[in-house]
Amino acid sequence: MAPDLNQRSREVLRLVVEAYVETGEPIGSRSLSRQLGMSLSPATIRNVMADLEDFGLLYAPHTSAGRMPTDAGLQLFVDGILEIGNLTETERKNIESQCAATGRTLNQVLEEASSLLSGLSHCAGLVVAPKREAALKHIEFVSLGPGRALVVIVSQDGMVENRVIDLPLGMPASSLVEATNFFSAHVAGRTLAEAQEHVRKKIALERAELDELTQSVVEAGLATWSNGGVGQDFLIVRGQANLLDDVTGMGDLERIRALFQKLETNEALLRMIEATDGAEGVQIFIGADNELFSLAGCSVIIAPFSNSDEEIVGAIGVVGPARMNYGRIIPMVDYTAKIVGRVIG
Repeated sequence: MAPDLNQRSREVLRLVVEAYVETGEPIGSRSLSRQLGMSLSPATIRNVMADLEDFGLLYAPHTSAGRMPTDAGLQLFVDGILEIGNLTETERKNIESQCAATGRTLNQVLEEASSLLSGLSHCAGLVVAPKREAALKHIEFVSLGPGRALVVIVSQDGMVENRVIDLPLGMPASSLVEATNFFSAHVAGRTLAEAQEHVRKKIALERAELDELTQSVVEAGLATWSNGGVGQDFLIVRGQANLLDDVTGMGDLERIRALFQKLETNEALLRMIEATDGAEGVQIFIGADNELFSLAGCSVIIAPFSNSDEEIVGAIGVVGPARMNYGRIIPMVDYTAKIVGRVIG
């Protein structure tokens, strides 16, 4: 349970956190007294800092040093003291233009959004792509050479998914044409789940009319969708190298390397992002608040985005050092999530 701080304690905590965010270094009572215009003496500030340390909100990295915020201190600052800045009109327009869906696939829109946040925040951008239930418009199989074909899946809202599948060697081009014609006759206007069920039933009924190779192409297409296509969550991480900017020693480097390895498996990250379901607005996870970032000294700022039916279908955010500029990055994440939700409809 967060302590109930008086105004003087809140002000001291705010200054300690702001100094930490700016420099990464501890700050002492004399420096704080100068910032406060001598309204509080160094001795009084030392007493306040001692109380904050007893509350678990500050700590001294070594004897006779100033104080730095703990993860709990950062969380209290973000939850109750931080003043959130506003994006400029230029920043808003930049986010809107870079997230525009015109001429782009769903993957490209989300990758662009992740890269955009990474560039604006100087952190690692991440996106969990939505579970989409849009009706399908067209499916086509395109040969990529011996043994491989591209499956182009177009939804009625204009989003495009591309998947590569393996084909039997020596398969004639006519089988790809037949498979395309088969899908075109049976999937238009249906959602992915509806199309999968319908096509499976049609294959069972029309085995005699579909030759063996065409049937294998159709079934490979279905397997491709169910293993990571339009209806599935997938993770996009961009700008991981930004996390190395604040590395000050080999210990930090090892922790960041361990984080990269965990990001590759992404299971813990996905569990954390799933916690945004049912939550409104931006969520901030600092250091020890989550298993993924506790050792690496990192935090994540993340916001869910919704479709036109106001259903949460994905999440977007950034991973960065615990001393990231929360006041600037939180509105970026919030606005980008809103724009992505508007784009995907």
